[in-house]
Amino acid sequence: MSRLVIEAEHAESAYWSDLWRYRELFFFLSWRDILVRYKQTTIGVLWALIRPVLTIGIFTFLFGKLAKMDSEGIPFPVFVCAATLPWQFFATAMSEASNSLITNANMLSKIYFPRLIVPASAVIVSLADLLLSLVILAGLMVWYQVAPNWRLVTLPLFTALALFAALGVGFWLSALNVKYRDFRYVIPFIVQFGFFLSPVGYSREEILRKMGDGVFGPVIYALYPFNPMVGVINGFRWAIGGAPLSLDWNSVWVSLLVTTLLVVFGLRYFRATEETFADII
Repeated sequence: MSRLVIEAEHAESAYWSDLWRYRELFFFLSWRDILVRYKQTTIGVLWALIRPVLTIGIFTFLFGKLAKMDSEGIPFPVFVCAATLPWQFFATAMSEASNSLITNANMLSKIYFPRLIVPASAVIVSLADLLLSLVILAGLMVWYQVAPNWRLVTLPLFTALALFAALGVGFWLSALNVKYRDFRYVIPFIVQFGFFLSPVGYSREEILRKMGDGVFGPVIYALYPFNPMVGVINGFRWAIGGAPLSLDWNSVWVSLLVTTLLVVFGLRYFRATEETFADII
């Protein structure tokens, strides 16, 4: 009995050309996930606004009113919002991408297409939420009279940095999640741990002041920028904050380096394990 095996061409260049050929599938999966996310919800896409609004309100009360954290010369709600939006995008995109292959298991076992499309489309869905939630940031800036300057044009660059960081981690975790299903239980802990390691409710300078006198303070402060979201959050605040804020460019360059490594090695691991997905899943 003859057997027909459907597979991709083995040339690496053919794989990347396949990504372009299957671009319509990428758009379809992205649009489908956007529709499914808010299907049969009473208020629909407004959930993309409610979640960050609640987070900003809680953080403003806890860190701004109670803890009296420094907001580097800008109103605390704007300070927190500029960090909450990119962090929620990264956390949601990473979680969605890590589970995307499992969610689309039926497609993986029936037809060929470049599997990179699946986690990439999951990240794009979260990007749509981020773009929608920028309305909150704009409203807070108007309310608190935070006038942006030329630095606002750099906001897409820091958004792209967050996007690629989410893609890099998403490639790793989605591939690992196929082989080791335990990762679906580990991912929420990774998100929670990363949240506390990211300067969402406080500034990087606050970390220096709190831990600068400790034994491990200088070491922690030096390692802190290796969290790629540190550079992204600092960049968001710098881009929208106007004159009072300065930017630690070292944290941005370190975040760029770490993000590049995540994407490169995440892609390599994903491609190395991609052929086994249909058999394992």
